[in-house]
Amino acid sequence: MASLLEYKCPCCGGTIEFNSDLQKMKCPYCDTEFALETLAAYDEELKGEKADDISWQTPDETWAENEYVAEGMKLYVCESCGGEVVTEETTAAMRCPWCDNPIVMKGNVAGSLLPDYVLPFKLDKEMAKEKLRSHFSGKKFLPAVFKDENHIDEIKGIYVPFWLFDADAEADIRYRGTKTRSWISGSYQCTETSYYSLTRGGKIGFCDVPVDGSKKMADDLMESLEPFDCSELVDFQTAYLSGYLADKYDVPADTSKERANARVKKSVEEAFLSTTKGFSGVTTESSSVKIDNGSAKYALLPVWILNTTWNGTKFIFAMNGQTGKFVGNLPLDKSAKNRYFWKRFFLTAVISFLAILAVWLIGGL
Repeated sequence: MASLLEYKCPCCGGTIEFNSDLQKMKCPYCDTEFALETLAAYDEELKGEKADDISWQTPDETWAENEYVAEGMKLYVCESCGGEVVTEETTAAMRCPWCDNPIVMKGNVAGSLLPDYVLPFKLDKEMAKEKLRSHFSGKKFLPAVFKDENHIDEIKGIYVPFWLFDADAEADIRYRGTKTRSWISGSYQCTETSYYSLTRGGKIGFCDVPVDGSKKMADDLMESLEPFDCSELVDFQTAYLSGYLADKYDVPADTSKERANARVKKSVEEAFLSTTKGFSGVTTESSSVKIDNGSAKYALLPVWILNTTWNGTKFIFAMNGQTGKFVGNLPLDKSAKNRYFWKRFFLTAVISFLAILAVWLIGGL
């Protein structure tokens, strides 16, 4: 079993956590505030620690004690209340389900797993709730019961592991452009199409191309929350994790670089295509993109997320914890949609009938 790390308030003994409004650590019990720099010394010690080395090939006694722990899970003991917590081995921070104290899995952020940077939360849970309500607002075909039955208090702030890639890209692309003009000659409609060979070449530098390093997070969902302002990245300190959930990466950088390459290539092609103005149509005939000087940084980025199930279907909502950008799919009330369609159809039919009747009456006068 591994221990859970907590920051205790020296004034009252309560567990302190990161406050996104103050950008400081704060005790929720006595309201004492602490600068993050005061906790930096602990992180220096953490960098030299090794991650837990837990072997599952142990005597029967160990397996009997942990027989309910499946592969890929770990058992922790909360230092505040002594409660046992079973969680995935990728979990780096959470709240104790027994005493609700914010806790950090010490071994899961040590050694080689230590992030380089963290982007602190700037928006709190109340803002996430408000964004969810706004997301529901004005949706004509959203089932009323879905809105009523959603438990928005289940929204959790999560530090999602990301790889941030830097690279230089050099490209040579050839396009085929067309220009079309039409005119009328006598009784004929004439069309002339001219063809052009267009070439583009050059270099573009990329910085902090994000690729999420968590298998649990859908790639398209994380990409839809972009952009993150990476100029606000700060050196990693475990204090930022206190009060939030956090995962360590389970998709390594070598695997993630394939997606980074694809994103860089697409961005290069779109940038060069934007320079081919003034044509009726442009198609790509050949594209060669070379990526050099690639490097990756490990960072934790802030996301508010809610998983909810309605009528057997899972719906996921997410908010960028820095910018407030909110995304998520909503269910469709087919009955409401049909009623709306028939109301519009009936209203259109009535207006058309009245218009025809008015024309007939005016014509009869």
